[in-house]
Amino acid sequence: MKRLLALLSSDIGRKALMGLTGLLLIGFLIAHMSANLLVPFSKEGYNEYSHKLITNPLIYLAELGLLVFFAGHFVTGIVVTLKNWGARPIAYQRKDPAGDPSRKSLASSTMIYSGLVLLVFVPLHLVTFKFGPWYLTPDGSMRDIHRLTIEVFHSPINLAWYLIALPILGFHAWHGFGSGFESLGVAHSAGLRRFGQGLAVVLTLGFMAVPLYVLLGGGAS
Repeated sequence: MKRLLALLSSDIGRKALMGLTGLLLIGFLIAHMSANLLVPFSKEGYNEYSHKLITNPLIYLAELGLLVFFAGHFVTGIVVTLKNWGARPIAYQRKDPAGDPSRKSLASSTMIYSGLVLLVFVPLHLVTFKFGPWYLTPDGSMRDIHRLTIEVFHSPINLAWYLIALPILGFHAWHGFGSGFESLGVAHSAGLRRFGQGLAVVLTLGFMAVPLYVLLGGGAS
């Protein structure tokens, strides 16, 4: 335990923890986005998937794990950023993109700010859908999450908020995927970085598909 605490208190350990939790959260996002894509195509399928998920007795353990990953990622990200700022008390006057070996980009330079937006977005998303209005399907057998989703995005404020926050989520993942592997000691690979950037685009478009579907009139009764 002492060795683990010593590792996590080191710069290398904190970066490794930030990278690991970030990659685990991206894995969750892939699964979450895949389920969301049921919304435009199958109301019954989406409700059945949601019902099986929320009635699984392991859901509370999974939610606890996600909370730990999210908190760990955020806290280590803040600590690493503050230490980096402390190491350079005078900020750069300009931050131009750079290639190897630094691979500095707008996404990498603004990770802390996109992360702060996500710190607001994720709890609000959780409250909206987990604790939102409890509609039942017509046969009364399960919660009608599909109806809740459609009604949430019928609100112009919610729609605008998601269409702003979701690209920021993708922007965070754009740099975070490759950076996460590097923090775990995986050698830099241009192919891996491009794969992560492509994945970030897919996640952004996949999550935006549902609010855009509602905006274009989908799900209207």
